[in-house]
Amino acid sequence: MALFHNGTIVTKNSLCSDGHVVRTQGGRIVYMGPPEKDGAVTAKPMTKADAPDNESVDLQGGYLIPGFVDLHVHGGANADFMDVTPEAWSTICRAHAKHGTTSFTPTTTVARHDQHMKFLALTRAFKENSPGTRVLGAHLYGPYFAPEAKGCHPGAHVRPPTPADYEPYFEYASDISTATVAPELPGAQAFVEACLKRGIRCNAGHSYATFAQMEAAVGWGVTHVDHLFCAMSDRSRLRQTQSFPMRGGVMEATLYFDQLTTEIIADGKHMLPDLLRLAYKVKGPGRLALVTDTSRAMDMPDGAYMFGPLDGGEPVIKKDGVGLTPDGKALGSSVVGMDHCVRTFHQAVPEAGLANVIRMATLTPATILGLEQEIGSIALGKRADLVVLDRELNVRATYIGGAKVV
Repeated sequence: MALFHNGTIVTKNSLCSDGHVVRTQGGRIVYMGPPEKDGAVTAKPMTKADAPDNESVDLQGGYLIPGFVDLHVHGGANADFMDVTPEAWSTICRAHAKHGTTSFTPTTTVARHDQHMKFLALTRAFKENSPGTRVLGAHLYGPYFAPEAKGCHPGAHVRPPTPADYEPYFEYASDISTATVAPELPGAQAFVEACLKRGIRCNAGHSYATFAQMEAAVGWGVTHVDHLFCAMSDRSRLRQTQSFPMRGGVMEATLYFDQLTTEIIADGKHMLPDLLRLAYKVKGPGRLALVTDTSRAMDMPDGAYMFGPLDGGEPVIKKDGVGLTPDGKALGSSVVGMDHCVRTFHQAVPEAGLANVIRMATLTPATILGLEQEIGSIALGKRADLVVLDRELNVRATYIGGAKVV
């Protein structure tokens, strides 16, 4: 049991700074409210002397928030999930817990089929036992990208979806949360339908699809778009192949369709505040999630790294707080944790307010995954995945299932 007190409780809609406390027991949240109404505590802060088996957590005037949920994450601390070793996965899980992420969906890069199969096997193993951030399920992100929209991913194994390629992945269907596909690829519709039949949510990403192709994909059951404004078509790009009539692309469709949720990399490097503000105004906090899309270069010094597997990945460099291609002319993933993204978005989009920014890193991604009844907000019965922040929104402590891990 733990009692969190003397701070501001961030709920899904508001900030509670009127003396409320939160109590956890058995890995769940069992109380939130005034201390005098909690039958297990008194109005004074609980101490070890009051109950030796209880932990009294003094928030010291800071914030108690739900643990961050990251939909799109590749690595950290010099490890990538595509290294496909238990050591690499353990390293990443511990690293992201330090940044307040309590749940995430490990995300593939473009790679060989056998590497993806090893990735899925590790997803299954780490869902059962993680030394840090909880593994919710895999995000099968590469290899079904448009070749011209592959971004910094390795190009050798970009390919369209075919049953012979993806049906073996379905041996791990219960361990796959999400799968991404470029809707314009041959076989994309059949792949989406096969995923949905097995309970796997589908995204559009790394795509130069037209608005009409995106509308068709929405009809198939695609509900989410990866990293808004990145590796996607828009009116200007599509004019390179058809000058008139002008066509909308993935970006315009993402902003237009209310049924599409999306995500944004708020690292302060991928885009200026004006695009963050536009995304927030159009999609709102319930349909726009913060993601890190971070690589193995998170928590590492500037220098050369490999994006994706050490065997067959793509060289990138970390410089000035972001990942870049070796020539320095294009982005190569982010290099920050979710706490950094929250601070950046909060500063860049003040009209959002802190409660909504926290929601975009917690309840919104949980809802996108269909897990809002378990994680994503501080509410009775939910998992006790909690993070203590100071007033500058730096992580002071991380609790997963009620246990302190940082």
